[in-house]
Amino acid sequence: MSCLMVERCGAGTFEWLEQNAIQVRMLVLEELWGRDLMMRDSSLGVGVCPDEPPGSPVWGPLRTPPVTCGGLSLALELPALIRQLRAAWRARRGGAQGPERSQGNTWVAEKEEVEDVKQDIEYNSAHLEADGRLNTGHGNAGVLLAERRGSYPLIDLRIVKTSAHQGEVESGTRKKLKRLLSFQRYCHASRLLRGLVPHTPGSLHLLDDDYLGQAAHMLSKVGTWNFDIFLFDRLTNGNSLVTLMCHLFNVYGLIHHFQLDMVKLHRFLGMVQEDYHSQNPYHNAVHAADVTQAMYCYLNEPKLTEQLTPMDVFLGLMAAAAHDVDHPGVNQPFLIKTRHHLASLYQNTSVLESHHWRSTVGMLRESGLLSHLPADISQDIEQQLGSLILATDIGRQNEFLLTFREHLDNQDLDLQQASHRHFILQIALKCADVCNPCRVWELSRQWSERVCEEFYRQGDLERKFDLEISPLCDQRADSVPAIQTGFISYIVEPLFEEWHRFTEPSPLSQAMLGQLHKNKACWSRLRHANQPSDTQTEEPEGDGEGEDIP
Repeated sequence: MSCLMVERCGAGTFEWLEQNAIQVRMLVLEELWGRDLMMRDSSLGVGVCPDEPPGSPVWGPLRTPPVTCGGLSLALELPALIRQLRAAWRARRGGAQGPERSQGNTWVAEKEEVEDVKQDIEYNSAHLEADGRLNTGHGNAGVLLAERRGSYPLIDLRIVKTSAHQGEVESGTRKKLKRLLSFQRYCHASRLLRGLVPHTPGSLHLLDDDYLGQAAHMLSKVGTWNFDIFLFDRLTNGNSLVTLMCHLFNVYGLIHHFQLDMVKLHRFLGMVQEDYHSQNPYHNAVHAADVTQAMYCYLNEPKLTEQLTPMDVFLGLMAAAAHDVDHPGVNQPFLIKTRHHLASLYQNTSVLESHHWRSTVGMLRESGLLSHLPADISQDIEQQLGSLILATDIGRQNEFLLTFREHLDNQDLDLQQASHRHFILQIALKCADVCNPCRVWELSRQWSERVCEEFYRQGDLERKFDLEISPLCDQRADSVPAIQTGFISYIVEPLFEEWHRFTEPSPLSQAMLGQLHKNKACWSRLRHANQPSDTQTEEPEGDGEGEDIP
């Protein structure tokens, strides 16, 4: 068992840390810097000894060069590291440490810091189970709503919560919510480390920690249709959207072409990712990353790739990443019949899509990502982003489908014209937004269950307030197979048949259409058999699992 050496402080001060050494190392050392990194601070006399006796050579001076992260030395034990983090934070705020902390009262300071760490870990342990229910259960859907930075008043999902958790919502603070995150994730997102990352010329240093191991291997295959976005999100510790967008911007050379500031880009993408509601089963940041990956595949279609300009690619990726930002987890009819202020603001027309667009524009301006561009160019980018995001309104499906069909029938699409390229980007984004039934069965099934779970949550709210239950939202009457069969037949299949014609057809469009038909047949069998979707009992034959579709 690992042991914590404390030479300077009293034996009782770190008694708790000695009893919980494994937890401490797992939270801070192993999670952030890896299991094989051993550290020692000789000036403090504090070190970590992984299963080594006191006389072992491991206790000698550090043999590797000093390691730093965000300008802070990592060759420190937990109390010393906390002191550095706090000192850096006070320096950034312009505050002082105070006489009681700066005039030699080290023992008291360290004791307070250990108590803070103890409180953090105990809070994590006490709320681990609740945190697990937070993302899956109806009753805890509103916990994370307490201190969001959302740009409009949220739908109050706390009405479906039990009274036992009501006080937890009311007393929630930003500090407590951040404790629910891992230490690594907090360091990535905190303002403390955001401006302290060392600047290496020519290095995209902000991405280094994300390009590790299996995540880097997955990014090398990001253009394949069977890309598992759920696995990628786990490998990136919930940062799939930021990591994917930064990678694709590098692939296309957009950072250099538009002279983007990497810090501003990372800040903007972080804001977008944070403004997705993680408690939504479907409309969350993972969905945005999935749509972005699909958009990347479509931008690489042979008929498109040679015609698109860097501006087209920039707009396509940005619109895909932000197309559902700040989605409340309910649809437009719900906002209208509950007289939500957004419905009045946008006059009951493309309410959610208009809000997604305006939220994106607000974050662009707040981050200053385009501030170095001429005003007319930045305004044009904002307007074109709006045109793309508004095209995802499912209520305008027939409008775009008929126009697309007419162009294909008349064979008058000229991709050398900017207006025609923009229209194809709209169609590509619409395809990417509803492409889940075209994925391999295992991925498609997960997305189908997630979107139906979100529908059912809305139905529960409507039943709670004696409102008319919206179509597809009554889990007592609408089964997942029935919903998916109708969705594929009336929305997805007609759109992808025309996309198949447009690509003339490409290997990717052939594979997508073939998988779509297989998934539709599987849902149809499940519907008629009146069984839940279970991959153990029903899977479409030849679903292409294990293949890399270009």
